[in-house]
Amino acid sequence: MTEDPLAFQLFTEIGIIDQLGGTAFERTLPRGMTRAQFGVLQHLSRRARPSQSPGTIAAAMQVSRATMTSTLGRLVQRGLVEIADDPADGRGKQVRLTDAGEAMRQACIAAIMPLLPLVDRALAQPDQVRLLELLRQLREALDRARD
Repeated sequence: MTEDPLAFQLFTEIGIIDQLGGTAFERTLPRGMTRAQFGVLQHLSRRARPSQSPGTIAAAMQVSRATMTSTLGRLVQRGLVEIADDPADGRGKQVRLTDAGEAMRQACIAAIMPLLPLVDRALAQPDQVRLLELLRQLREALDRARD
């Protein structure tokens, strides 16, 4: 039996880590929050522009517009994001993170803190720094390939 290609093995490990880490993360989130909702809050928080269209967010998160509409609807109900008409396009909408949304993002980050020592026990800090550099390089390459 031949061994799978190295890049395939890498994607397999990343997928397993995503599954295990994502499940652990979601269990720590404040009641009613999902990974998808946190992902939107995190995305909006990291952008230089204060608001984005639902379609732009859906594309960035690699989900359908319908899925994003559902996620945004839940966030709007909780007051974590606001959706307003796009002043530049009368048919468009713009999504903006509210102060409550930023507070929830911070609460989610605080909730995951008890999981972080697991990473410290598994990898020395210099290894974490190097791994982060390598993962960023891979993410950037994958980002470029999708555009």
